[in-house]
Amino acid sequence: MMSAVDATTLARKVGEAMFAADTASREFMQMELLACEPGRARMRMKVREQHLNGHKICHGGFIFTLADSTFAFACNSRNHNTVAAGCGIEFLKSARLGDELTCEGVEQVHSGRHGVYDMRVTNQHGEVVALFRGKSAQIQGHVIEEP
Repeated sequence: MMSAVDATTLARKVGEAMFAADTASREFMQMELLACEPGRARMRMKVREQHLNGHKICHGGFIFTLADSTFAFACNSRNHNTVAAGCGIEFLKSARLGDELTCEGVEQVHSGRHGVYDMRVTNQHGEVVALFRGKSAQIQGHVIEEP
């Protein structure tokens, strides 16, 4: 059984390795990985002009991508390759140019190869912009080689 300190260190290393390889989140979306802990992750993204739709608000697909990316870090945090098996999102408030969106993802259930995770996207005022729930499925392999 891994100690809490070892599990936290492993999750951080997994997050760093995944983020280094995640050009979509890091370069295209310009997200920041703020934390990757066992069963949890936190990411941030500033709404840029490229994120705006025809209503001059943040396109829902970009908010979804922030939540989906956070979900990926949370469900891979124990170093088992894990993918999305399904998800849903509720958009609750518009995000506007210049808003700082933060997504906090938390594991609700992890059983066998499957897990359920809740993501909460908030703006810089602490207002909830979206709620996302994802179901994960473990596949073969590990994110990083363990010592």
